[in-house]
Order: sequence, then structure tokens, then C-alpha cells
Amino acid sequence: MKITFFGGYDPAYPRGSVIREGLRLIGADVSECRADSRLKFWTRYPLLLSKYRRDSDCLFVPQFCQKDLPLAKGLGLIGSKKIIFDPLAGRYETKIVDWKRRSSDSLSAWWNARIDRAAFFLSDLVLADTAAHKSYYCSAFGLDPKKVDVLPLGYDDVMFAPVEDFPETQNERAHSDFEVLFYGSFLPLHGADVIVEAAGIVAGIDSGVRFRLIGSGQTLASVKAAAAARHLQNIEFIGWLPALTIPEMIASADVCLGIFGRTEKSRRVVPHKVFQAMGMRKAVITARTPAAEEFFRHGETVYFCEEPLAESLARAILELKTDTERRERIARQAYRLVKEGYSPQATARRLIEIIESRFGRRGKKINGSIET
Repeated sequence: MKITFFGGYDPAYPRGSVIREGLRLIGADVSECRADSRLKFWTRYPLLLSKYRRDSDCLFVPQFCQKDLPLAKGLGLIGSKKIIFDPLAGRYETKIVDWKRRSSDSLSAWWNARIDRAAFFLSDLVLADTAAHKSYYCSAFGLDPKKVDVLPLGYDDVMFAPVEDFPETQNERAHSDFEVLFYGSFLPLHGADVIVEAAGIVAGIDSGVRFRLIGSGQTLASVKAAAAARHLQNIEFIGWLPALTIPEMIASADVCLGIFGRTEKSRRVVPHKVFQAMGMRKAVITARTPAAEEFFRHGETVYFCEEPLAESLARAILELKTDTERRERIARQAYRLVKEGYSPQATARRLIEIIESRFGRRGKKINGSIET
């Protein structure tokens, strides 16, 4: 099976890069036909056409490339190629439902929904990262469930390796405060406001806990203002850091945080940061959501928080600080889970199985995959 990644995508974005690397590791035949993701689609199309080669069986259109589906479909019809779309999130879902940039009855909402609907219609196979996300795509856009398969997020198991790969960091942290780490783009689904509220509760109980929040984005200004209004001294806001420094920041933490948002989208996704922290053998605390419950079990591979989230998060942090044995047990079991089931190779094998079940096998079998 020869697969061409097609469109104006960011090659460093974790979802796509993990899948591509996994396919290569299992011996699949992978090529790329890519244009800069920052270019407008009318500029991307000529570039993609100039780079396009016909020697593939499938065109794989990665995350956020809805506008590249018409071109991919046209090329697919000419060459009898299957079109696989991995949206990761819909434009309408993100811009209207989650970010609330426009009202649901606005022209922008209508336009973004039309773009999503067209992209789904033009695809032969749509991938969803969770079953909850699949259900949303089907109900919101009238997709036949048979057209959608679930391919969970994977993680880079080389970049996000266990903390034993960072002995210097561990030595430096031997006598410091208990460190709670969050990193991300401060989207509404992340629920950074909940983290600040929990930090205020913890500050009144245990002064030996420190929160580090890395990144920037939509809600950063408001959560910083909330922390300042509470005069919290136990939170450190750090701006964007180079991606290669994130593993070291995870290694220095005692627990890592997932998401705590109350948006609809937060109930349908499990972000990369959860798998990455687990891959480094760290205990993760996150809100209990339908999506998270698809993969993890409370007290075994994750610590789930319930409403009221801030109070629950504060209790979880204090409990895992004092109960070292439980914290380490959750971290070990989570590591085994993601290493076995969500590495690049495991993700790629699951994708090949999905493609073969939909479109049939071609070529000879190697390393658990099919190669022509």
C-alpha cells in the first residue's frame, strides 16, 4: 500500500508526524506532496500540482486541511486513488463551538460548516481520534458511521521517553517543591482557569506545591489576571518554549495536567500532552470525559477529576503528592499502556488495518503491514 500525504499541512504537527514516522518504521511506502500550511489554498493548489506524483494508492490528507480535499478528490478520481481525511477537528467545531469567535447563526458559522461538510463528503474514509469525535462528526454532518473509523492519537516515543533519560534534571529536582506542569496553547478546552482556581485552593493548604504553566494563547491573559487578582505566588507562567525543551520540562515535573475545559469539544478529545506525559512515565490528572474514558481508567492509568473541577483537581494534586506509591503506580501503568498501544508503530499498524479493511490488501506483508 503506497500512501501519499497530501496538502498544506505542518510537517511538525504531532498527529501527522507520528503517523508518518510510524508508517516508515513498519516498512510502509510513504511519500509527501506538501505545500506550506501558511499559504492560502489558491496559492497551495499550483504548488501541490507541481509536486504531485501518481505512484500511490491512497492520498492521506492530514489535520486541518479541509480546503485541500477538492484538489485531492480530483486527483483521486483521475488516478483511481482512495482519499483518506484525518481532520483531527472540524473548522466549525473549533472556530464556532469551541472558540466562539462567531455566533452559530453567523455567515462565518455557515461557511465553516459548509467547508467541513464538503471535505467529509469528498473523502472515502474519515478518521476520528476518539469514538466521541466520530459520533459528533456523524451527528453534526450526517456522515454514515461506516465511513468513519477511529484512529487514536499516538505520541513520539523517542522524544517523549521515560524520565530516566534525563538524570541531570532529576538530580536538580531532588530537594525542590512538588511541581505540577501544564503546557499548551491556552484554548478554552484546556480549562486553564480551573488550574488557577485549584492553585488558589492548594496555596491555602500546602505551600510546597508549585504550578508551572507553559505556552500562550486565547485565555492566557484572563487566567494571568485571575492569578494576579488572587495574589497567587505558587504559579509560574512561562511563554512558548522550543518543542525540544518540553520533554525536559515534563521530566522535572511530579505530575502533569491534561484538560479541564467545559466546552463541548473538551468532552470529545484527548490531547497529545496526555499521551506525551504518560510516555515519560508521569502521572496525569485530567477531567473525566467520555473521550478520556475510552482509553484510561481512574486510579490505574490516570487520575480523573469530577465537578466541581477546581476542588477535585486540588484534592488530586495533594493526594498524589502525599501518596508517592499511588502516583508512581499510575505513572508506570500509564507508561505501559501508551508504549504498547500508542507508539508510532502501533498507530501506523492500526491505520494499515483500517485501510485494508476498507479498501482491501495490496502487495506483500512486512512488519505487520502491506507493501507493494
